[in-house]
Amino acid sequence: MLGPRKSLTDLTQRTSGHALAKTLSWPHLIALGVGAIVGTGIYTLTGVGAERAGPAVILAFAIAGAVCACAALAYAEMATLIPAAGSAYTFSYVALGEQLAWIVGWSLILEYSLACSTVAVGWSGYLVGWIRSAGIHLPHMLLVGPHGGGLVNLPAVLVALGVMGLLVAGTRESATLNIVLVIIKLVALSIFVIMALPAFQGHNLHPFMPYGFGSTEIGGEKRGVMAAAAIVFFAFYGFDAVATSAEEAKNPGRDLTIGIVGSMLVCTLIYMAVAISAIGALPFQQLANSPEPLALVLRSLGQPMAAHLIALAAVIALPSVILVMMYGQSRVFFVMARDGLLPRALATISPRTGAPVRITLLTGISIAIVAGIFRLDEIAELANAGTLIAFMAVGACLMVLRRRAPELPRLFRCPQPMLVGTLTILGCAYLLLSLPSATLVRFAAWNGLGLAFYLLYGRRHSDAGRAERQA
Repeated sequence: MLGPRKSLTDLTQRTSGHALAKTLSWPHLIALGVGAIVGTGIYTLTGVGAERAGPAVILAFAIAGAVCACAALAYAEMATLIPAAGSAYTFSYVALGEQLAWIVGWSLILEYSLACSTVAVGWSGYLVGWIRSAGIHLPHMLLVGPHGGGLVNLPAVLVALGVMGLLVAGTRESATLNIVLVIIKLVALSIFVIMALPAFQGHNLHPFMPYGFGSTEIGGEKRGVMAAAAIVFFAFYGFDAVATSAEEAKNPGRDLTIGIVGSMLVCTLIYMAVAISAIGALPFQQLANSPEPLALVLRSLGQPMAAHLIALAAVIALPSVILVMMYGQSRVFFVMARDGLLPRALATISPRTGAPVRITLLTGISIAIVAGIFRLDEIAELANAGTLIAFMAVGACLMVLRRRAPELPRLFRCPQPMLVGTLTILGCAYLLLSLPSATLVRFAAWNGLGLAFYLLYGRRHSDAGRAERQA
């Protein structure tokens, strides 16, 4: 028994003060998806992936993109079938039961919070480098946390709180600003490809797979195409944040399909072009583990001004990733509180903006604290673990509801749902097992803590559980 399930009727019955305003159309949703996907991943993970797979990082991007494409198709059907906030958590509540829904929701909280904090710290690094290049040196104690001999990473704290303020102001306002930031990122990446691709040299692709295809441990580190795919996967997810906006979409059947599938297609094409340009222009050993691989390529090609502009684009536009991920986490938090699994007082909607102000404030402050104090390089892979669990759950939900409720109207029907669902689960499971063992241990500990909270509080206070006991 996996706990009570939520009915589709329940999701359409919202009391006054607990329904999100319908303010988003498909341009906003594509921008939300691209804003989340195109960010820290493509700016930094090209170097990390090259270190783990060599030139085959290009193949790693393709594999991660293919797995995400299957998940995107499953998400598109589920989001239009169940146009309610909460994304994979809500889908799981309907199809699989409360206990699995809790695990998925708890994993999504991990995904979004670590992604937000990681990007905030990365943005701080770009900003500090930009300021130093202008000859301005700020106090070290205000630029890194205690792990680096400082007091707090103040820029990371400030950007997290600034994004929180935008979300408190209202969803439509923040989504509109996000469109501008997405355009800046896309222009910067287009400039990179235009300048780097003519320098392509075929011999930089040999040997193509120096560490093999599978994820194997070499020198104490995971190496191989799948090891790289498990990391660069971080660069692809983000389209699932679009699904969390389902309740706020003006026309869910059209807007969510375009937003989810469209953002994945756009970003896959961008990533492949950027990866081929970078690996072709420089030997992968020079790119390996570079914190700014794209700027490094341009400087090596004698384009310092272009490298400077790429870094500036990162400073200006990376906050859009924080915005989308913080948006996603606040909505998952909100729905779990609205369902009674978390304290219900958090699920309060502002009558002025239609946004969940309390939960957004709690989310933003928590992310700011983590970004300002903790070192995240060793635990950032936890975000991938949480996302992979959520994707596997959505693939299962797709197949379960096709069998259990085939008569339900589906505004978007996933082609070959059983095949797509199976490929989503198997692909994500393979990527999950390709992560370092220490990451899997930490992920298990996080879910152990979450299950303890569920058993002590959530199960006794949930709406679905109360209704089942009264029946």
